[in-house]
Amino acid sequence: MRASFTQGFSHFLRRRRARRHFERRPLLDTLAAQPAARSADAAGWGRELLAASLAEPAQALQRLQSQADGLDAAEAARRLARDGPNEVQHEAPLPGWLRLWRCWLNPFNLLLTALALLSFFSADAKATVVIGFMVALSTGIRFVQEGRSHRAAEGLRALVTNTAAVIRRGNPPAQSPARTQELPVHDLVAGDLVALSAGDMVPADCRLLSARDLFVAQAAMTGESLPVEKLAAAEASGTVALEQRNLVFMGTNVVSGTAEALVLATGARSYFGLLAAHAGALETAPNAFQAGVNSVSWLLIRFAAVMVPIVFFINGFTKGDWLQAFLFSLSVAVGLTPEMLPMIVTTTLAKGAVRLARLKVVVKRLDAIQNFGAMDVLCTDKTGTLTQDRVALARHADPCGQDSTEVLGLAFLNSHYQTGLKNLLDHAVLADVAPATERRLAEAYRKVDELPFDFERRRMSVVVAAMVDGREQRHELICKGAVEEVLAACTRVRVARPAGGDASQEPLSLPLDAALRARTGAVTAGLSAEGLRVVAVAVKLLPPEQARYSVADESGLTLVGYIAFLDPPKESAAPALTRLAAHGIAVKVLTGDNEQVTRQVCRQVGVPVDAVLLGAEVEALSDAELQAAADSHRVFAKLTPLHKERIVRALRERGHVVGFMGDGINDAPALRAADIGISVDSAVDIAKEAADIILLEKSLLVLDAGVVEGRSTFCNMLKYIRMTASGNFGNVLSVLVASAFLPFLPMLPLQLLVQNLLYDIAQTGIPFDKVDAELVARPLRWNPADIGRFMLFFGPISSLFDILTFGLMWWVFEANSLARQTLFQSGWFVVGLLTQTLVVHMVRTPRLPFVQSHAAAPLMAMTAAIVAVGLWLPNGPLAAYFSLQALPPSYYGWLLAIVLGYCTLTTWMKRVYIRRYGWQ
Repeated sequence: MRASFTQGFSHFLRRRRARRHFERRPLLDTLAAQPAARSADAAGWGRELLAASLAEPAQALQRLQSQADGLDAAEAARRLARDGPNEVQHEAPLPGWLRLWRCWLNPFNLLLTALALLSFFSADAKATVVIGFMVALSTGIRFVQEGRSHRAAEGLRALVTNTAAVIRRGNPPAQSPARTQELPVHDLVAGDLVALSAGDMVPADCRLLSARDLFVAQAAMTGESLPVEKLAAAEASGTVALEQRNLVFMGTNVVSGTAEALVLATGARSYFGLLAAHAGALETAPNAFQAGVNSVSWLLIRFAAVMVPIVFFINGFTKGDWLQAFLFSLSVAVGLTPEMLPMIVTTTLAKGAVRLARLKVVVKRLDAIQNFGAMDVLCTDKTGTLTQDRVALARHADPCGQDSTEVLGLAFLNSHYQTGLKNLLDHAVLADVAPATERRLAEAYRKVDELPFDFERRRMSVVVAAMVDGREQRHELICKGAVEEVLAACTRVRVARPAGGDASQEPLSLPLDAALRARTGAVTAGLSAEGLRVVAVAVKLLPPEQARYSVADESGLTLVGYIAFLDPPKESAAPALTRLAAHGIAVKVLTGDNEQVTRQVCRQVGVPVDAVLLGAEVEALSDAELQAAADSHRVFAKLTPLHKERIVRALRERGHVVGFMGDGINDAPALRAADIGISVDSAVDIAKEAADIILLEKSLLVLDAGVVEGRSTFCNMLKYIRMTASGNFGNVLSVLVASAFLPFLPMLPLQLLVQNLLYDIAQTGIPFDKVDAELVARPLRWNPADIGRFMLFFGPISSLFDILTFGLMWWVFEANSLARQTLFQSGWFVVGLLTQTLVVHMVRTPRLPFVQSHAAAPLMAMTAAIVAVGLWLPNGPLAAYFSLQALPPSYYGWLLAIVLGYCTLTTWMKRVYIRRYGWQ
């Protein structure tokens, strides 16, 4: 019970089955450390998978009642309906009737319903109808707003859903041949056939039917730091499913190669789903955002718990009507309870997320908007963000710097035959070779094996067979990668013969001694100084008898030359960096490139480069030393993914709110380590899954626009929270004073509820409001402690003018007896409603309202409408149903003076508050 109060917002999300809109999707590596990871096979999960692993492909298909050309669409639909979507944490949406019931089930509606029943049993049919209409209106507003928010959040999630290449037949199967189609991952079912390639996340637990040079990263499951080669052949024996070479598991990712696989288990029945279910069974603590909203709710509830009993006893003893005192105190409690807070917060964030999507920024979880606006450090690679992401091959040279077609040919073979995720450099090499040359090279060589790239070696190799008259003459291991790492594996260097020699002879192969190492180093330094990205190419000749190769064969290589690429800076990079700096965001460049290229690009776009921290230096620093170094440096080069993750964590430890922008296979750890993970729509699956925000365009200008919009959304949310806290505090103070000194209730329970309903309707325009430029110029952090201070500072202002109204009605209009209590209550009803409604314009901006800053049209319209209703009710035909009466004409002059006085004092106090505490 206590948790439902202290974790009010989290409780609201659970009851509405909306937690997925406010939580990061789980990744395998974050769950694998759970105890369930050790007991998965013992729990019986692995028996079915192990049986499929030991069976031949045809037998595995038969076990799943599938075929070699996949399932037909009708059968897939039946299995999806039976097993549910392929999601590890699936919350079935609330049915409409249950959502409507829960929208009605809140203290406000319960109390109104009780009053309606009292009216019904008192034979007051008209009052029953009016109060019933209020209940319907309150419930309807909640139902519509929550429905819109839910649909908006679901629509945004659908924009960035990962897909899988699925082989299926149409209907009828006999007339519809199988074809490969991209389908959402959540639509996969057991028995489907999927095609896997480099960069894919494995979408379910699968048994390989065929595989070619397939390497999968599954360190989170087995502890193996390097990618594991997977084979399709049936295992001869085995007792542990995780160790089978022909099984791949949901959440792991393909590093290189291709495969066709049979889906064995999806969703909660997968290994990933088992871990997620175990983690979900534990009571998870609210994240920082939910905890912040919970703290505001709990603050107001505790305040109500103390004050409401006091109001009840004071009114009971002084008026003698304990039933009326009880209903009145309940109405005060309802007014103090922030029952609209979760809905307003959710609606504001959902509206902001929709606006962000129009700016090409897709939010995967709604509370990421808060961290997005609070971000003060952005860590990003330079490729595609500072540069144009259009790499062109500029040079292909031998170790002495002379142009060499041999180097280009070897680089082409490496890029052509490697099955890993082809990067921009590979595409540039392939595009530079003429079609005729490409055909000749492809015919002259046959692929034998492949050693995929990893960030420890920083190089990759393919082994090709040189074909002569259809027979293998020799094997050539062609290695391409970072200059230092390739040179470390080289013992010889191939150089052109001196001028005047026989041009038909082979180039010289010389030992790579210190003199040649220095000479080749000068060549690469010169290319890097021109801003070119340099990649080394080396080769090793091997006998044709060897069939399988390993990393150990990458030794004794001969350096044949370099390929150098130009990636010009974006024209928009410099202005974008200037805008980000103006909005309080420091950009730090984290790249795997060498220092010289990084310096050149940073100079071109205006990033100050005093010193560059290299990966080897990061490795040598302790955590405390890295925190200081990460804070003081802007540029980091020659980094591995683990270095990036350490730097992100170090910056967070220094108190920064850190964003990390990445799109590669190995960026997931840093994306999850950051406060806000940012990726792009063209990123690999694992990066998009790990990110909190997806950019539909890889541009820092888009990012900056999104940050500003995110801060605007957060500002609008804070407006409601501040007004609710300060307004409720002021109301209770006023009620306490009135209860102690008046012979009658200052306002009837029904009047309090009507006022509360009208006030809540007025606030529905807040998500549409504009925000002053200075409020979004700096990062905005969630600070629940500021809410309490704001409440204590501004709440008593409204109480002061309420007490003035009490005096006005008591002495000026002589509403000082039980016979004239209706006049008193009508006068305070109007003043209270107008001041509470107009206060939004006072606290929505640090500027002078209506003069220096204007609210958006929807908020102005809602405010005007509620003010008009408040003025009309005592004078209209419904006045008697709410025990109100028409006010004398002279009252409205006093009303104007009170409202102007309230606005003036609030504005003056606001300036005092800004000078003392600032304004966020």
